[in-house]
Amino acid sequence: MNFLLSIAFVICWSSGFIGAKLGAGSASAITILMWRFLPLAVILIAVAATVSRTSWRDLSVRDAARQAMIGMLSQSGYLLTVYYAIQLGVSSGTTALIDGVQPLVAGALAGPLLRQYVSRKQWLGLCLGVSGVVIVTLADAAVGTGTAWWAYLIPFLGMFSLVAATFLESRSRTRVAPAVSLTVHCATSAVIFTALAVSTGAAKPPPELAFWAAIMWLVALSTFGGYGLYWLILRRSGVTKVNTLMFLMAPVTAVWGALMFGETFGPQTALGLGVCLAAVVIVHRGDAVPSARVRGRDMDTGEAATPAERGA
Repeated sequence: MNFLLSIAFVICWSSGFIGAKLGAGSASAITILMWRFLPLAVILIAVAATVSRTSWRDLSVRDAARQAMIGMLSQSGYLLTVYYAIQLGVSSGTTALIDGVQPLVAGALAGPLLRQYVSRKQWLGLCLGVSGVVIVTLADAAVGTGTAWWAYLIPFLGMFSLVAATFLESRSRTRVAPAVSLTVHCATSAVIFTALAVSTGAAKPPPELAFWAAIMWLVALSTFGGYGLYWLILRRSGVTKVNTLMFLMAPVTAVWGALMFGETFGPQTALGLGVCLAAVVIVHRGDAVPSARVRGRDMDTGEAATPAERGA
């Protein structure tokens, strides 16, 4: 199940970069994001009011505020930077490549902030994954696009925003139902993007079929698929594993972008893909010893392992 979830997550999350590219030709980033989240938030709130009311009963004001902050960081902040970078001319593959350094940041912070065990093999996999990202990045940068140099710094802001949201969620002592958290996150993003679109005069959607096709693509694949699976895998497998899967977004998006938009994909990009795949395998196998150690401690002493040690 974890393997299948990981495959689905990589495909759905990568689809967000492709969807942003699809919509960039017909509207601004703010317009796309507003119409991606406004109808979705209305639907989710309606469902919450009629079908899943029991899931909301135990949600305190503090928990709701925390989820709103997580949504602002993981959706609003992250997506705005990704879409804006692509709108400025940064390719979908390059944007995903820059976001690919997120696992190293999250892995470095998992120990001191969450007290999660990161083995030597996992560190080896993390460093190997960064090497794969660098290989693909250099291949992509070798193709001149005329994009301003500072545009490549924007996705870094989104990467740090998503890392902050990940740790904020992981440090939470209260587990919120996925349907509840998704509704709060999308409602928060809908308010932020609608306010930005109205204030900048970008609220009116273009009368083009391509625009609405991109919106449907983003809602179905990227929001329900990629975003929902991100938090599900985070809870099942921990920060290190879910962020290591992010290494695969860059090469997968590069292949996807090459097929759909004719973006560059050569032998160097293929090499980077292979290195990233090896990194994921190493990290996912690197916690076999610590997991056994934790289980052994539970059996010998009767002491319960912490959620962080279980990788929850």
